[in-house]
Amino acid sequence: MDRYVFTNHAQYKMRYYRISISLIKKAIRYPARIEESVVPSTIACMIPASGKRYTEIWAIYTAMDTKQIKIITAWRYPGKSPERNPIPEEILEEARNILRN
Repeated sequence: MDRYVFTNHAQYKMRYYRISISLIKKAIRYPARIEESVVPSTIACMIPASGKRYTEIWAIYTAMDTKQIKIITAWRYPGKSPERNPIPEEILEEARNILRN
């Protein structure tokens, strides 16, 4: 049994933003920042990405039980995200829709 479970949506977003599985796992294990997500029972975490321009790798996840983590969505934020409410509204709406289904 794998510790990390990725939704189809998370897999799609990871391909779209070119984010590897290892970067998502690193963001969850060693986050530079953690935010309580507006989506109930989820956590948003971030690590800075390396590259020419500063970007942040974000992931929203929930603990399914003590042994599994479900990654709901992931995205690359261009620049530095705001301290309060760093999660774009479109990402929150996508996460809400995923959890409803």
